[in-house]
Amino acid sequence: MKLVKSLLLGAGAGLIAVGGVQAADLPIKAKPVEYVKICSLYGAGFYYIPGSDTCIKLGGYLRVETALNTNGVYASGRVNGVAGANNRLSNFYTTRSRGDLNIDTRTATEYGVLRTYFDANFTWTSGGYTGVGGGGTTYAGDFIAGGLLSIHYALIQFAGFTMGKAVSQFSTPWMNYPGNNFDGLPGAGGFNPVNQFAYTANFGQGLSVSFSAEDQVQQDTTNIWNVSGATAAGLATGAYGANDIGGSRAPDLIAMLRVDQAWGLFQASVAAHNNHAAYYGATELTGHPDDKWGWAGQLALSIKNIPTGPGDTINMTGVYTNGASRYNFQQYMPTTYAMYGGTSIAGAYQSVGLASVSDSVFVTGSDQQLTTTYGFNGAYNHNWDPQWNTAIYGGWGSVRYNDTAKGYICGAFVGALALSTGVGGCNPDFNYAVVGAVTRWTPVRGLTFSADLTYTMLDQKYAAGSTVALPTQAGIAKPGATYELKDQNTVSLLIRAQRNW
Repeated sequence: MKLVKSLLLGAGAGLIAVGGVQAADLPIKAKPVEYVKICSLYGAGFYYIPGSDTCIKLGGYLRVETALNTNGVYASGRVNGVAGANNRLSNFYTTRSRGDLNIDTRTATEYGVLRTYFDANFTWTSGGYTGVGGGGTTYAGDFIAGGLLSIHYALIQFAGFTMGKAVSQFSTPWMNYPGNNFDGLPGAGGFNPVNQFAYTANFGQGLSVSFSAEDQVQQDTTNIWNVSGATAAGLATGAYGANDIGGSRAPDLIAMLRVDQAWGLFQASVAAHNNHAAYYGATELTGHPDDKWGWAGQLALSIKNIPTGPGDTINMTGVYTNGASRYNFQQYMPTTYAMYGGTSIAGAYQSVGLASVSDSVFVTGSDQQLTTTYGFNGAYNHNWDPQWNTAIYGGWGSVRYNDTAKGYICGAFVGALALSTGVGGCNPDFNYAVVGAVTRWTPVRGLTFSADLTYTMLDQKYAAGSTVALPTQAGIAKPGATYELKDQNTVSLLIRAQRNW
C-alpha cells in the first residue's frame, strides 16, 4: 500500500513539474513583421525604409573595357607623356574594370522633398612603363597596390538648395557627353562633380534658374603659367612655365537659366572665376601679380522627337571663356600636349606638336594676361531599334593668347628651345578637335556592349618648317635632338561591356 501511494505521489509531482515546464515554454505573441513596402512617389525602384517615411533606391553598374592606341581609359588618346611619345614605351591597349554603387534617399516634407544622393565606384586600370634612362623602365600604373575609390556624388537637396559634391550648375544635362561616351571632348562644361552650395528656383512650365558658389581648387583652374620659371625640360612637355597657382580666395560663381520642354531644352550659363597666383619667385619677398577675374559663357540646345526615329536627339553646346579655360577644356581633358610623329625636314629627328591650355600667364614683375578660349561640341543620337543605337559626335576648342602673353612665351621658346624661325615664327595659339562615332547593342535590359572610334587632331600655329632643340627626355625615351613643330593626330578605340542595375 505504501508502495502504491509513493508511486501515485511521484506521478503527481511529475505531472506538476511537466505542467510547469510547459507553462513556462508557451510562446509569447510575436510583434507584427514590418515588410519592406514599395514607394511609388518617386518612380520605380524605391522602397520605404522599415519604420520610417523615407524612401530609398539602390543602383549601380559593373563595367569592363579596353582602350586601343591610348595609354588611358578614355580621354584623349596619344596626346602627351608616354602615350604622346608614340614609341615602344606606349601601350597599344589599356584595360579597366569598375564597379559603381549609388544610394538615393527621399523624404516628403512641408518644404518639399528632402533628398540625399551618394555615388562611388571602385576602379582598377592597368598601367604602363616609363623610362628611367640607361636602358631601364619603371612601372607607372594608375594604381600599383589595388584600385582607386572615387566619390562622384555626395549631396543633400532641400527646399531648392543643393549642398555637397554635384555636377556644376554651369553644365548641361548631357555635360561633356553629347553622344554619351567619350571623355575628352572640348567645347562645354564638364561632368566631374564639384563641392558647391547652390539654389534652384523652378517657375513651372519647365523654366528654372540656378545660382551656385563652387569650389575652384579641385578642378576649375587649368594652369597659371609663370613664364619666368620656364625650362627646356618643361617646354618640351607643353608646360609654358612654372605652374604658379595660389591658394583659394573665392569660389567660382555660377548662374544658369534653363527651359526644358517636350521639344527639347535650351540653357544659358555664365561663370566668374578668380585667378589667384602665388609668387614671382621662391618666397613671398619676391612679390606677386594681382588677382584677376575671368569668366565663361555657354549656350546649349537639345532637340528631341526629330523625324529620324523615336528617341533620337541632337545635342549642341557652344562656349567662350576669358581667364576661365576649364569651362571649355573640361576636367577630363589634359592641359599640356606633346604629340610626336614623323618628319620630312632634313636634319630633324622627328616632329612634335606642342601646346598648352592656361587661365593666365605672367613673368616676374608683370600682371596676369588672361587666356581666351572658345569652342563647341555636339552629337546626333539615333536609335536603329530598341536594341541598337549609334551616336556621331565631335568637339572643337581653340586657345588664343594676347600679344603680351605671346611675347612672354615666345621669348622662352627662342631662348630655351632655340626656335629656328625666331620670334616671328612663334605662335602658341592652337586648335584641338575630336570627332567620333559609337555604336551600342543592348541584347537584354541593363546589359550594353559598345565600340567607340575616335579621331583627335592638334592644329598648332608655329610657322611651317619651324624646328626646336629638345633636351633628352628619359621618361619617354626621346633623345636630345632637333624636332620639327608640326600638326599631329591620333586614332583610338574603346570596347566596353556594362551591366546596369
